Amino acid sequence: MGFNGMTKSELIARLAAANPHLYQRDVERIVSTIFDEISAALARGDRVELRGFGAFSVKSRGARIGRNPRTGEAVQVAQKFIPYFKTGKQLREKLNA
Repeated sequence: MGFNGMTKSELIARLAAANPHLYQRDVERIVSTIFDEISAALARGDRVELRGFGAFSVKSRGARIGRNPRTGEAVQVAQKFIPYFKTGKQLREKLNA
């Protein structure tokens, strides 16, 4: 099994190639700033909506009793917050065109 996705550096390289009037270091700074802002908003509990693309939000998984898979022993699992992404209508349509 290989990785078929796009890495952050590949995204930056594509954006830089598509915008030759910008320096690659500036494209890198822009992409990093966008990711940092989305991350900061989620850490504050905010929702980030990009119309047509989708929305990022945070969901809570309550504390629970789990099992150690090796021993079968019951263990307490703390509450967790997980990022959640819901696709926008235009993105879903593009994927299913």
